Amino acid sequence: MGILAGKRILVTGVITDASIAFHVARVAQAEGATVVLTGFGRLSLVERIARRLPSPPPVLELDVTSEDQLASLAGRVSEHVDGLDGVLHAIAYANPEEALGGNFLHTRWPDVATAVQVSTFSLKAVTMAALPLMDGGGSVVGLDFDASVAWPGYDWMGVAKAGLESCARYLARDLGEKGVRVNLVAAGPLRTMAAKSIPGFDRFEDVWGARAPLGWTITDPEPTARACVALLSDWFPATTGEIVHVDGGVHAVGA
Repeated sequence: MGILAGKRILVTGVITDASIAFHVARVAQAEGATVVLTGFGRLSLVERIARRLPSPPPVLELDVTSEDQLASLAGRVSEHVDGLDGVLHAIAYANPEEALGGNFLHTRWPDVATAVQVSTFSLKAVTMAALPLMDGGGSVVGLDFDASVAWPGYDWMGVAKAGLESCARYLARDLGEKGVRVNLVAAGPLRTMAAKSIPGFDRFEDVWGARAPLGWTITDPEPTARACVALLSDWFPATTGEIVHVDGGVHAVGA
């Protein structure tokens, strides 16, 4: 039996089969979970990608800026599973022309607000939307990128990720009494659709593998997916408010 045997997991943020979220869903199914996906925008594309999983899951629409969709999420998920044991938050967005790529000093507030709402506040919003289905407690895992330093071109997404890290700690504080753990996985750079939207992302590709004590393969999401699945399982029953780095060790060493 897998470590998620009998678990019901909501996975957000699947865009393509290169998405970290897709591989979390794949590993979760291999470990015994029943998975429900959410997507935004071109749902037909997400549904097509979902069919590439070992057991094609249902796909629900979720725009995290829509109060109506958030309010109806628990009811819509309940049409497919009778509760939730875990949620993967894999949602982030910043306008690549305005909020990324070196325009930090000139980004306008509306673009900053979008980045913060979609990439930071949505962790709280999705968690609270799913909470009615987590009566017995559970695990919320979010995807992070180390926000302890400033990265080239990452700009306001870096600020949003710093907010995400703080948001996860406050959620962990307030939801602990309900038995809900909230943790983040800070992955090294991976060649996903989201990464391609970051101007200058290619600057990470050569540097990361050279600095990582364990090495780093920018095309391999498996280590990150496994870490997420481990945190979604019962194997970390007393861990919350934590950031687990899956980056080959780059966060621990200097230049």
